[in-house]
Amino acid sequence: MDMTISGEAVCTVSEDVVAREIEGEIIIVPLVAGIGDLEDELFTLNETGKAIWDKLDGRRTLNEVIGELAAEYQEEPGEIETDVLGLAQELVRRKILVAV
Repeated sequence: MDMTISGEAVCTVSEDVVAREIEGEIIIVPLVAGIGDLEDELFTLNETGKAIWDKLDGRRTLNEVIGELAAEYQEEPGEIETDVLGLAQELVRRKILVAV
């Protein structure tokens, strides 16, 4: 079942993955099978994904994350909203994030 993520959702990193920053990228490693697309698959986030990931602390709503990123990067929230909600949706689908 696909779940649609809204801006009111609060997301946190799944306990089934471990993430590390290596040379400016976030590398996500599954600790159990069934995370990502394949067993033992590494998942990486680029600079945009890292900026979003760093704010997903299990306390902020995605709307709050969008607002903070829009202020930091002096951008209109529209494009940032698309990026944040799209990434959150994909990472929840892959069981890397949990919507709480």
